[in-house]
Amino acid sequence: MRKKFSPVLIILFIFLPLGLFWAVTAQKGRLPRIAIDKSGPGDRLLVDGKPFLVRGVCYSPIPVGKDYEYNFWGDPHKPWLTDGKLMKAMGVNTVRFYRTGKNPAEVKQALEDLYRRYGIRAILGHYLGFWNWPPPNYTDESFKAKIREEVLEMVRLYKDSPAVLLWVLGNENNYSFDRNVQRWTNDALDALPPEKQREEKARIYYSYVNGLARDIKKIDTRHPVVLGVGEVKSLEIAKEVCTDIDAIGMIAYRGPGFGNLFRQVQQKFDLPVVMIEWGSDSFSALSGRPDEEDQAEFLKLQWQDIERNADPKKGAGNCLGGTLFEWSDEWWKGNENLPYTWSIHDTAGHWGNASYYFDADVLGHLNMNEEWWGVVGLNPDQSVDGNQKRQPKKSYQTLKEIWK
Repeated sequence: MRKKFSPVLIILFIFLPLGLFWAVTAQKGRLPRIAIDKSGPGDRLLVDGKPFLVRGVCYSPIPVGKDYEYNFWGDPHKPWLTDGKLMKAMGVNTVRFYRTGKNPAEVKQALEDLYRRYGIRAILGHYLGFWNWPPPNYTDESFKAKIREEVLEMVRLYKDSPAVLLWVLGNENNYSFDRNVQRWTNDALDALPPEKQREEKARIYYSYVNGLARDIKKIDTRHPVVLGVGEVKSLEIAKEVCTDIDAIGMIAYRGPGFGNLFRQVQQKFDLPVVMIEWGSDSFSALSGRPDEEDQAEFLKLQWQDIERNADPKKGAGNCLGGTLFEWSDEWWKGNENLPYTWSIHDTAGHWGNASYYFDADVLGHLNMNEEWWGVVGLNPDQSVDGNQKRQPKKSYQTLKEIWK
């Protein structure tokens, strides 16, 4: 007698395999869920519901002999593949790109390679015209409209990449009113007393950034939006108008630690903090020689401070990690207007910071060497896979021991 199957079993036999296939397919193509959780005693960045502490580097792989205008995205030797292997071995899980390239296909390829091959996610940013020439003017409606379209185009192009972790708006743009860098104004601002002018410029700029954040969230609800700032001076004004920002992207160079920075942010604008720039150079202006020992020690202490303030039981509990400045040395920065110097590793100090006490007593106190901030050096006389050879410094090994 032939055995009869129930209709329920027939349906299961037919549709269960199809359902499993569709589930696996969807999982492969699914975009990760990125969120910031403020429900607990501390703030956490979550990727697919799991805590994610940013262990990152600022990344701009410009070879010796080129400057910041070099299109590394289109480099046929794909430097991110050479770097990605070293980054993965070091324990890097994130890279910060200051800006994207002009060819979206090239950018997507680099993001895809870093994420699929090495598990490295990307923070994508926009300068908001801060280093444009002529300088930016955040009272100029046509200028703001142009920058707005560039920002939204970046989001439209890359929001569906599984590599993207965060958007960062601005870098140190607040220095245009907190310090006198890239000054902008109009007649109404010029009529105000200096301190009132500073406050009003802060209100204008931060209101503009908040409008960008609001516009981003209309087309992308999956990625937090970060306000990039240098130090804490005007954050209390940002708090008044930046109601759509999710986190503070903090740039601070305070020596071997960050002092009360994380508490200051809590008091001025209680949002989570991503340290989007921190670090130390590897050249001693005092001895006139490379100094990898002090760089390594400073980076270790700085990271320990970041990690401590990621834990509400040990510190402020509002830190989400950070991207150190930077992955590789940039030989063009000492004399960016003189191309013949881009193949010379400049040893001159370019600005002073007494918090970096290991060489602060140099004559003139210019102890910060712009071309020596990498955790890997570049050797232009040797190549690996068509790229100038990367030479890990002691700081690379130090962080590798901590991050791995």
